[in-house]
Amino acid sequence: MKNVIKTEQTGRSMVEMLGVLAIIGVLSVGGISGYSKAMAKFKLTKVQDQLSMMIMNIRTAYATSPGYPKLDTALVAKNKLASQEMVVGSGSTATLMHALGGGTLVSAITANGIQEAGFSIVLSGLGRDACVSLLSSDWGTDGMLGITAVSTNVTTAPTSLPTSNIVKPADLPVSYSDALSACTSDSENSITWYYN
Repeated sequence: MKNVIKTEQTGRSMVEMLGVLAIIGVLSVGGISGYSKAMAKFKLTKVQDQLSMMIMNIRTAYATSPGYPKLDTALVAKNKLASQEMVVGSGSTATLMHALGGGTLVSAITANGIQEAGFSIVLSGLGRDACVSLLSSDWGTDGMLGITAVSTNVTTAPTSLPTSNIVKPADLPVSYSDALSACTSDSENSITWYYN
């Protein structure tokens, strides 16, 4: 009796495996790119929500006050006028950081010649795309005194309403082309909103 050994090879060839790996690589790059864009949009929306909530909370907290006495970043953090996920540290040394990772500053301002009659909120450390998007968004005009943007990181909140380079409520929202002109840095733009 003869033993017949039958050998069959099963599996995939090296060429087939390389083809599958190439397809997986292309899909992964596309997925990562899509994920990055989605995360950037999510963070930008979160910054808009954080800013809107802070403005509303500050105005509500001071609704019965003739102005915004002693309003500053630490007071906003301590009294939970900003989203708690923005608060870094505690007490008088507390700071605020927005969802895109930059600093947030708050201060009472002199407006219309009256001390502490309004307040400013500064978002710094903004990339160009985020700066353009935030600057050209429609923030409404209720209580807004104006908005400014610079291509540097602002480290102290203004304590008075600027007399130049401010976009007044009548000229809002800022056009996309004007926002592009104002936000020229890749990562160090700052926007300041002024309210009363």
